[in-house]
Amino acid sequence: MRSTTPAPRPGAAWLRQRARRITTVLATLALVCTAALTATGSVQAAPSAAAAWTPKPSPMTTPWTNQVSVDNPLPEYPRPQLTRPDWANLNGIWDFAVTTADAGQPASFSEQIRVPFVAESALSGIQRKITQNDKLWYKRTFTVPAGWNGRRVQLNFGASDWRTTVWVNGSQAGGTHSGGYDSFSYDITGLLNGGTNTIVVSVWDPSQTGIGAVGKQRINDVAPHPGGGIFYTAASGIWQTVWLEPTAPARITRLDMVPDLTNNTLKVTVRGDGVSGQSARVTVTSGSTTVGSATGAVGSTITVPVPNPHLWTPEDPFLYDVKADLVSGSTTVDSVGSYAGMRSVGIARVDGVLRPVLNGKFVFQTGTLDQGYWPDGIYTAPTDDALKYDLQKHKDLGFNMVRKHIKVEPQRWFYWADRLGLLVWQDMPSMDTRTPDSAARTQWEAEYDRIIDQHRSSPSLVMWVDQNEGWGQYDQARIADHVKAYDPSRLVNNMSGINCCGAVDGGNGDVLDHHVYVGPGTTVPSATRAAVLGEYGGLGFRVAGHEWYPGGGFSYEDQADQAHLNNRFVGLLDALREVRMPAGLSASVYTEITDVENEANGLLTYDRQVVKVDAARVQAANRALIDASRAPSTPVVLPSNQYRSLRVTTPGYTNRYLRHRDGAAYTDVVDANSAALLKNDATWKIVPGLSNSACYSFESRNYPGQYLRHRDFRVYKESGSGAVFQADATFCAVRGAGGGVRLSASNFPEQYLRHYNAELWLATPGGSHAWDNPASFTEDTTWAVEAPWAP
Repeated sequence: MRSTTPAPRPGAAWLRQRARRITTVLATLALVCTAALTATGSVQAAPSAAAAWTPKPSPMTTPWTNQVSVDNPLPEYPRPQLTRPDWANLNGIWDFAVTTADAGQPASFSEQIRVPFVAESALSGIQRKITQNDKLWYKRTFTVPAGWNGRRVQLNFGASDWRTTVWVNGSQAGGTHSGGYDSFSYDITGLLNGGTNTIVVSVWDPSQTGIGAVGKQRINDVAPHPGGGIFYTAASGIWQTVWLEPTAPARITRLDMVPDLTNNTLKVTVRGDGVSGQSARVTVTSGSTTVGSATGAVGSTITVPVPNPHLWTPEDPFLYDVKADLVSGSTTVDSVGSYAGMRSVGIARVDGVLRPVLNGKFVFQTGTLDQGYWPDGIYTAPTDDALKYDLQKHKDLGFNMVRKHIKVEPQRWFYWADRLGLLVWQDMPSMDTRTPDSAARTQWEAEYDRIIDQHRSSPSLVMWVDQNEGWGQYDQARIADHVKAYDPSRLVNNMSGINCCGAVDGGNGDVLDHHVYVGPGTTVPSATRAAVLGEYGGLGFRVAGHEWYPGGGFSYEDQADQAHLNNRFVGLLDALREVRMPAGLSASVYTEITDVENEANGLLTYDRQVVKVDAARVQAANRALIDASRAPSTPVVLPSNQYRSLRVTTPGYTNRYLRHRDGAAYTDVVDANSAALLKNDATWKIVPGLSNSACYSFESRNYPGQYLRHRDFRVYKESGSGAVFQADATFCAVRGAGGGVRLSASNFPEQYLRHYNAELWLATPGGSHAWDNPASFTEDTTWAVEAPWAP
């Protein structure tokens, strides 16, 4: 449990150098808490305090629930893109109290909490409802190691929700911080006393009753309960790592790194504090080889050459090591370690269609909605392995993208996305669904800027999602323009789900984003924006023994069993590949990677104990989708304005043809000796689609003006007008086996024209109807387009 362990880094030489320095530091490090000395130098609770504290029972146990250290949880270095070897973790047991929201510091702290788990969580040891009428109080002591003498001491918070005030030895450290998702720090050097120091932290979290970003948080009972819908338990107080770090008076505070593939350079801006005349030197290495180095002014752009760059992609997420130094003459004043990935993100026309491109090439982005909730830690993953697990599961299931849904994770989550190779869409957490006032808007926009600053160098992050489904919406176009100007290296989504829930499209940004449940819907690009499916799916399957509130789970479409779930989900992925991507769709986000509380539509259960789907089958479907975007097949073209007959290809029934009878569609045996009426009934004029000219409609030979159309799944020969009729009478051609063709409903792309018991139906892979039977599904939905029986 070593608090001085840095984030894992590529580059053996760099690691060896750091290891030598850590060894030296550890030899002198003597950080204690109320006289409790630890061998590793981490700040831990006194033995008596740790012994008195116990966690609460979690409503569901993840594989990591019982692996969390009592006095040194989350011991990994928390800031992988700005690392220093000397630091001390303050996670562990703190004294704790709750007062009314307007109260001052309590005289006594009668409880204990395990930081950094929120008070509502089992892992905190508190596990109770916190409201806007409460204020949380934390307290602990520490002693600064003698080895840090002569340096400044920084007190860092990964995140604390929502209004946080800090005192050291009775004096307030800096200003009060408002925000739940961005990190903040205080230079506490002038407040230290040279002996045992006391930190007191107060946090007031009004959740949805306040003006701040809250995402899915709502003040609810912490015990599992029915209801809740798509909103979940609130997360109040400190929820990311707290740590101390010694620095030089002149120090580096941030690295802004933007790869430039056009010129094979990495553009780096070194931000600093206390700087007076020092310059910045940035060195990029790969293993033990120096790739490039450059020096420039602090706060200005430094261009570092990266010749023949090894590009970062989801399949090959290569990372360069980066070192930044503050230099005064020949003296290095401060040094930090980091990493970077060389990649570009943009929008371009590909075969006439506006698409998002990575490194100049279109690749379909297939991902899931990842909400980042845990039954034991709520907002905080129990361990770093747990934090990595959900991202690894995306890779195992063949996804290449993840949409982090209205929550911002710790920087180590981004580190794992960078290392594993996942494209990240990062939502700005929404305010409450009501229209925000001016104070709320000012707060939200300021926090959004800070979040962009803190994650702008992550190569995996490719798109900022400003707002979602109209929740707390305002000034969509202005905000999208601001975000694009503030971070021009990424795509911007002004509103995810512009077609949903009263959302108003700002009309700008890089993508046009629809939400369609179950989907995949018919989103198409505009003249200025690529088309993406920001949410779809929501297929539900409850696993007995792995439900947050047994019997309380809901989904957008319940599945009878795992076989139906697998068939239905793979059918959706196939529809994206076969129909929607050729029509211009460029990305899709499936709801969701795990169940969350009473939402039972995850690919995994909420406790991460069960993977509900066939991982190999889903991976293959995702891989086929991604591969098809790189090497699209030739579109299926049917003879337009010509008569043809459609023959069944199912073995044993190949003498049957699609025909109409009494206004409905059937199959029947047709041969040279058949009556003229039957031959006419089995002949159709193929014309451009009534609702989509890229697809097709089928007009009756002997009843001109009447078309094949679906209605309540059954297929008929009917006449009609209007948008609904035209969409129902339009089918898109998909390549089938053996030179055949499959016909997908234009307005329901995952449903195919199928013969079943001699009747024609729209059938859904994994559907619940009799005509969705999986037996011979592909064969029954594949047709041979042949010469007409009645020319």
